Amino acid sequence: MGLPYPGGPYIDKLAGEGNPQAYKFPKPRIKGLDYSFSGLKTSFLYTVRDKLREDASFIEKEKANLAASIQFTIIDVLLDKLTQAAEMTGISNIALAGGVSANSGLRKALKEKGEKAGWNIFIPGFEFTTDNAAMIAIAGYFKYLRSDFASQDITPYTRSNF
Repeated sequence: MGLPYPGGPYIDKLAGEGNPQAYKFPKPRIKGLDYSFSGLKTSFLYTVRDKLREDASFIEKEKANLAASIQFTIIDVLLDKLTQAAEMTGISNIALAGGVSANSGLRKALKEKGEKAGWNIFIPGFEFTTDNAAMIAIAGYFKYLRSDFASQDITPYTRSNF
C-alpha cells in the first residue's frame, strides 16, 4: 500500500478512518493455539492486485478501508486464539505487551472482550508500548544478578505444552 516502515502505526491510524467491513478477508483456521497470517497476507495481496487491474487509483481511494478491514481480521483472529487459551487454562488475567500493544483497535477490542469474559485486562500506557527488547534486557539483568544461568548443553524450545 506504499506505507512507510514499520507499517503498523500507519495501518492503525488509517483503520480509524475506514470501514472494517469494507473487505472480507479469510481468517486462518489452524487448530489449537497456533496461528499464521501468511494466507491472510496472500489474500490481501491478491485483492489489491485484482482491484488495481480495474482501477489504478484503487489503493489511494480505498487505503483507509483496506487498513480497517485487515486490522479487523487480524484482531478477530488474535482474540479468538486468546479466548481459546483463556478457556483452556482458566487464566483470567490478560496482559497486552510489546509494540502491538500500541494498536488502538486491539486495545479497544481486548477491553471489550475482557469486560464480556470477566477478564482482568492489563494494557500499558502508550509510552510503554515499544518493542520488548527492554523487557528482555531487564529480565536478563535480574537473572544475572541471581546467577541464574543456563548451560550451553540445553535444548531451547519455542512452544509449551498445556
